[in-house]
Amino acid sequence: MNGRVWKFGDDVDTDAVIPGRYLIMNTPKELAAHAFEGVRPEFPTEVKEGDIIVAGNNFGCGSSREHAPIALKGTKISCVIAKSFARIFFRNSINIGVALLECPDTDRIDDGDELSVDFASGEITNVTKNEKYQATPLPDFVRGIMDAGGLIEYTRQII
Repeated sequence: MNGRVWKFGDDVDTDAVIPGRYLIMNTPKELAAHAFEGVRPEFPTEVKEGDIIVAGNNFGCGSSREHAPIALKGTKISCVIAKSFARIFFRNSINIGVALLECPDTDRIDDGDELSVDFASGEITNVTKNEKYQATPLPDFVRGIMDAGGLIEYTRQII
């Protein structure tokens, strides 16, 4: 998959992804309309399908609520690449069908760069800078959950 980068730093918490005042909303589309509005006000209106979020350490820290990955799914981003993720956010994202990769080289990626991502190998190509980075590839069964759109759809497919 290919996409344009939206760059964030370390310790992006779930309240930054979706402010708490919007937790009464239930659909991915409703939540996406307010994603990152407190830290990047232009994000909800300018994010495009297939864009990629890149961040530093501990992305998704804070609350364990599922609204944050649901909001990301609603934006139709292709994936989130970070140095590390809060564990409950990581699991919630996989269960909801949001693609994630851990990569130690996110400091080398800038806002607006164009990336190409191969989930099977974990290889990330920065098309803008003509550089390659290696992310930790996800196991086949985890990619299967993401490809199916989340754990519920994956379960339906294997039953």
